[in-house]
Amino acid sequence: MAAVGTVVIAGAGLAGAKTAQALREGGFQGAVVLAGNETHRPYERPPLSKDYLQGKTGRDSIDVHEPDYYTRHDIDLRPGNAVTDIDPHAHQVVFDDGHRLGYDRLVLCTGVTPRRLPLPGADADGVLYLRSVDDSDQLRATLATASSIAIVGGGWIGLEVAAAAVAAGVAVTVVVRAPVPLTGVLGPQMGQVFAELHRSHGVDLRTRRSPTEILTHKGTAVGLRLDDGTQIDADAVLIAVGAVPDTALAARAGLAVDDGVLVDASLCSSDPAVYAAGDIARAEHPLLGRRVRVEHWANALNQPATVADAILGRPASYQRLPYFYTDQFELSMEYTGYVPPGSSDRVVVRGEVDRLEFIAFWVREGRVLAGMNVNTWDVTGPINQLIRDRTPLDLDRLADPGVPLADLAAPR
Repeated sequence: MAAVGTVVIAGAGLAGAKTAQALREGGFQGAVVLAGNETHRPYERPPLSKDYLQGKTGRDSIDVHEPDYYTRHDIDLRPGNAVTDIDPHAHQVVFDDGHRLGYDRLVLCTGVTPRRLPLPGADADGVLYLRSVDDSDQLRATLATASSIAIVGGGWIGLEVAAAAVAAGVAVTVVVRAPVPLTGVLGPQMGQVFAELHRSHGVDLRTRRSPTEILTHKGTAVGLRLDDGTQIDADAVLIAVGAVPDTALAARAGLAVDDGVLVDASLCSSDPAVYAAGDIARAEHPLLGRRVRVEHWANALNQPATVADAILGRPASYQRLPYFYTDQFELSMEYTGYVPPGSSDRVVVRGEVDRLEFIAFWVREGRVLAGMNVNTWDVTGPINQLIRDRTPLDLDRLADPGVPLADLAAPR
């Protein structure tokens, strides 16, 4: 630990702020520099498409820490002054203002950027994306005045914004290329649950369709033209077709990148002085036996403790299972596990799908790969254990609400 005098953290979102916190809580006494491209203090992103977007919570509620936290813990927070270049040989970074600084360890938390669509009209006013708090503020202002919005993409962001827009009294059309939304994450059976949920709330869900043009009038978006020739009129257009890991900084520094910064289980990159955490980290997962990159809040929240342990010379291995959650209309759910496309041979349901009170288990050869609990609580721990056990189960008992999940786990 004595050899580590300065840690620079590139990216001041949740992962960056939690890395700084974990270092201090772990006893690190050296310099901690936390630099980001936004002028705001570090904040959490999930509320941007949920409660914050709907005006249910205020701006201060999404901050990772109270305003004086960074000063009190001697963390050099540099908002609006991002790391723009890395000299790995000299162990120096360059900031947006041109200043250079040496580091002993560097942590990359640069996250992702929304994927753009190369469509005619894509640069028009009224074409929106959602990644930052400023984006959420702009979207909330739009929903306050618009009578209709078209959303391209049926992932978590698109569907959560659709729910917020309906709550604001805005007519919503969602365009999804797949047969049902969330197919890539949940598969067709559970994706259909979300399709029916949104349609039941008046969302005009257009599946198996793609936009070919953003329609404009005097430089402002007024709708979409789809690949079947139909036209959707809208006061604004939200593009929500996923995100791309921001690996440009890492790639220029010569780090191994492939759909993220490649890191081992301790979250160390191909350069032993450089780590990565959060959305950008594509990490070796000891339990799953493969590299995994997950764009969800839980990784940004929990991976920093592993990074801090590694920097402090302690045993470090990130072994938490992927986890995410969503709130849409009357549906709230948590998802634990990892199911690559084609890896599951069956979805087992316990409970009542029609009442939106159930647990869905993705299984292969009787082994649980993942579980999604919908409006059913205090089961994340048992689901986690069933996945880790890797024990083939009696699927009839797995589907039976009368059998406690804890009874299905292997004896300890």
